[in-house]
Order: sequence, then C-alpha cells, then structure tokens
Amino acid sequence: MTNPTAAVGFPQGVKLGIDVGTVRVGVAICDRDSILATPYKTLDRNPKKNSDIRVIANLVQELDAVQVIVGLPRTMKGEEHASARMAMDYAGLLAEEFAARALAVPVNLVDERLSSVTAHRNLHEAGMSSRDHRKVVDQVAAAGILQHALDMQKARGADVGRRVTAPSPSVDPRINEVDESVRVAPEVTDRSSDNGRQQ
Repeated sequence: MTNPTAAVGFPQGVKLGIDVGTVRVGVAICDRDSILATPYKTLDRNPKKNSDIRVIANLVQELDAVQVIVGLPRTMKGEEHASARMAMDYAGLLAEEFAARALAVPVNLVDERLSSVTAHRNLHEAGMSSRDHRKVVDQVAAAGILQHALDMQKARGADVGRRVTAPSPSVDPRINEVDESVRVAPEVTDRSSDNGRQQ
C-alpha cells in the first residue's frame, strides 16, 4: 500500500470517493498523487446482501487504495437528518468489511452539501441530456466529494472529515441503533461548508 501514513498528516495514494443513495452508490477514484478525482462507476445499492459494500472493498484491494471518503449530506444549515444517518451507517458497513478483511484503510465522512446539484449542473453544461444523467450522476457526485476532500487535505496539510471505525467486538449485538461514539470517531477537521447536497 502506498505510504498510508504520510508525513503531511493524511494518507497519500489512490483514494475512493463514495456518494451514497437509497438506490445507487456512486464511486470515484483519484490518481496515486491524490491530485485529480475521476468518476469511476455506479453500483446498485443492495441493503439486504450488501453486495455493493463487498464490491467497494474489492476495489480497495485491487487498486491498493489508502483511504475512502464517504459524502455526508447535511442541510444548508448544517443539520444531519435521515440521509446523513444513511451515509454514516454505510460508512460503518464499509469500516466493518475492511476490518473483517484486515484492511487498514481509513473511512472518513466529509460534508457534501449540494454535490448532486453540482453534478447535474456540470453534466448539463457538458451537453448531456437530463435523461442520461441518471447513468452517471452518482459517480460524478462522488468525484466532486472526493475532489473537495483532496483539495482540503492539501490546503490544510491534514486529514479532513470524521473518521469512522468498525464497532468494538464488545458491543452488544442486540443493539440495533448505532452508537456514534463506537462507530464514528470524533471529527478530525470537518469545516467544509459549501460542496455537498441539500436534503
């Protein structure tokens, strides 16, 4: 894996960006120099079998990725509602899958207000018809989320967002509601404000 604990204070290498939806999940990747995020693929969300979670974990292994950035949709007032909880739960599932595979790859939640709106606008400006947006908008939104995180990491010289960890084995499995103190670590530096999706 490419120097996951770089001296600059954040992972260096290939990273994945994830845009979580109820029906589809957009995936983006960046180059090994962590400069440019590129739309990669759109997965069908499978909440029963979580096959999309496994696909992402396979990608992490195949691409030797050093970090996964999951978009955290907040309202324009910075509030977190159902869509934010869905993103947090999804990030937790990724962290669990990585832990099960002994993958030391951090999963960070990063503010993504208006990312889908921006993705639709960019596709429209590129000349793509609204009817064709659905095929790629999720992965374009994921690229926007990842690019925003990359730019913030470089500007601050530190990691950004909220680190997500897999639940401790000591957590009571009968508890359905996820305790954020177990699954979601305190924010590293989550001061992003204007690159995400309004809910």
